[in-house]
Amino acid sequence: MKTSEKQPIWTKDFLSISFVHFIVFVIFYTFLTTLPLYVIYELGGTEAQGGLVVTAMFITAILMRPFSGSLVERIGRKKILLLCVIIFTATTFGYIWTEGFTALMLLRLVHGISFGVLTTATAAIAADVVPDERRGEGLGYFTMSMNLAVVVGPFLGLTLIQYVSFKYLFIILSIIMIAGVICSWVVKTVEQSQPAPKDLKRKLSIHNFLELNALPIALMSSLVAFAYSGVISFISVYATELGLEQISSYFFLVFAVTMLLTRPYLGRLFDERGPKIVILPCLIIFAFGLLTLGIAESAVLFLISAGLIGIGYGTLLPSLLSISVQSAAGHRNSYATATFFMMFDSGIALGSYFLGIVVSFTGFSLLFLYSAIFVLILTISFYVVFNRISASSSSEREEQEVETAGK
Repeated sequence: MKTSEKQPIWTKDFLSISFVHFIVFVIFYTFLTTLPLYVIYELGGTEAQGGLVVTAMFITAILMRPFSGSLVERIGRKKILLLCVIIFTATTFGYIWTEGFTALMLLRLVHGISFGVLTTATAAIAADVVPDERRGEGLGYFTMSMNLAVVVGPFLGLTLIQYVSFKYLFIILSIIMIAGVICSWVVKTVEQSQPAPKDLKRKLSIHNFLELNALPIALMSSLVAFAYSGVISFISVYATELGLEQISSYFFLVFAVTMLLTRPYLGRLFDERGPKIVILPCLIIFAFGLLTLGIAESAVLFLISAGLIGIGYGTLLPSLLSISVQSAAGHRNSYATATFFMMFDSGIALGSYFLGIVVSFTGFSLLFLYSAIFVLILTISFYVVFNRISASSSSEREEQEVETAGK
């Protein structure tokens, strides 16, 4: 008699690909929070240039996302993984010898290309190595590696620059990436060579890249990301201005702890009561977090703002992603996800640049206060959108009931 045992998730391949994903995002978030400081204090640049150096990587990453899935399938998962990890690592080494702003911008553009394709490849491989019957659970653990990197990256970068120069920071990050290359070599993948459907060969349209049903929520997520970009891009510079640089690395630690502690409860509430009961309060909490950050003059208020933003913003990302995926048909889930992250990344990229320009006129305190007002306006917009979605869903249900009754 055969016993039905669950297939293991924590295999060598799963651990290896998760570790690669984790390291890549650690490097990504470390650069995201330290490069504005490097541009302003080492290269003598402006706040706008500090935001632009963050935006540059997003630009090429966003441009690559619609094509990355096709590249993974055509070249092969293992080959594209190794190729992109090596390019990503070589680019990380490049920061050691880059001194001018123009050269740094070019390096960031190249880094974005490998990042956009690499993160697509790691996700595809993770989906392959996880047992089919435990895919939801396994991919949930896989995405936790990115959540941990949100904490580890900024904490690592902001802590190290207190003790070492930026050059040594870049050397340390490059050495860490070598571990990612090693893990990539040991991953075994299952290559799937399936011919493209005839209809896709015959006609190419926007539906081959985007899910139009997910666009409204994806657009709203880009506006939330726009407001958050000021935090991720300039929190280190703002902390230095307040004289709180020694605790700036703890901002993201508090952010992550509050996010991880509240997410299980808010996730269940989302499933049981619907999105409105979760997203609208979290938008308000996010706004109050930005408001608290704008008036912070002490370490206590600085870290309280981190907790509020962790609860508010930290809940918005998975909630909005869930709505985007649910808005599409089952076979279009991947397109809905791609649409969501393309718009989300665009919000971060545009926000990093434009808020960098705004802060040069307003200062950081007013920037975060204006961002709080912006999020409160978004709350009203979300309320209107949710009501329209609910009304549309009700109409569809009534039509279905009428059709069923007629039959």
